Amino acid sequence: MDWLSLAGTTLFSPAVLFFVLGLLAAIVRSDLAIPEAVAKGLSLYLVMAIGFKGGAEMAVTDPSSLILLLCAGVILSAGLPLIGFGLLRATTGVDRVDAAAIAAHYGSISIVTFIAAKDAGAALDQPGGGYMVAVAAAMEAPAILTGLMLAGRALASPGKAEGGVSLTLVREAFTNGSILLLLGAFAIGWISGPAGMATVEPFFVDIFRGVLCLFLLDMGLIAGRGLVQHRDLLRWPLIGFGLYMPAIGAAIALGVSRLIGLAPGDGALLMTLAASASYIAVPAAMRLALPQAKAALSLTLSLGVTFPFNLLVGIPVYAWLAGRLLEA
Repeated sequence: MDWLSLAGTTLFSPAVLFFVLGLLAAIVRSDLAIPEAVAKGLSLYLVMAIGFKGGAEMAVTDPSSLILLLCAGVILSAGLPLIGFGLLRATTGVDRVDAAAIAAHYGSISIVTFIAAKDAGAALDQPGGGYMVAVAAAMEAPAILTGLMLAGRALASPGKAEGGVSLTLVREAFTNGSILLLLGAFAIGWISGPAGMATVEPFFVDIFRGVLCLFLLDMGLIAGRGLVQHRDLLRWPLIGFGLYMPAIGAAIALGVSRLIGLAPGDGALLMTLAASASYIAVPAAMRLALPQAKAALSLTLSLGVTFPFNLLVGIPVYAWLAGRLLEA
């Protein structure tokens, strides 16, 4: 499939179009809204579904074959903030703390972007393995720790673990609700296997894309409102960073994918993970560890600029490049 056909298939999918609808509704200041409790339920459903399906697929996969892939994911998560921090300091003029906080967001991952990419891959007959869920989970926390070191907070004091990392922060990084649910659902799917998947298939498979459409409508509303409310924070150098940093992460992940011999579907997902930016786990950790950082700046950049870019442009590009440059 050529790039234009692939991009058209992705961009005109119902899920992406519902995101665009939410974005436009927020920009024109419509009163359209998804109740917070409903949005929370949709988020829990999507994370649980993708985790369970990944675990069920993992039940028929050799775990030893994933060690190299997991290591690659952790290294990417820990290393990308170093690149992002340097670029932010050189091009945007933000202070050290804000640069470190933003860089941590861009080393970690967006589980919703991952879910959208996995769904797009299935629609394009280029599915990634269910075990990529484990890679996504492994890429959440390393970026947080790198971000704190970049901010200059690695100082030993009572209540801190060896190396100066707050024990409270470690718990926050590894017990974040979405990650805990993702890993728990993955484990349950792994234990129950394909037989267990068959018993819950109507819930986790048949309605998945409809729920994704409703959730992305809400994400479009949130992203649009963030852009409207905090547009004064986003100067052009920062907006540029929110657009080119995903391309840098995806390019590095593509090289890693070729190096370790990933299939196109897995490579596209690894590229998406490296290109995405967290707006759930990292903001929660940064509020705890770096309260002086401007949370609205990091969140608006990751959710209002990078998330739409990946959803509308990035995912089809990553899938096309993986299909062309990685061996099937």
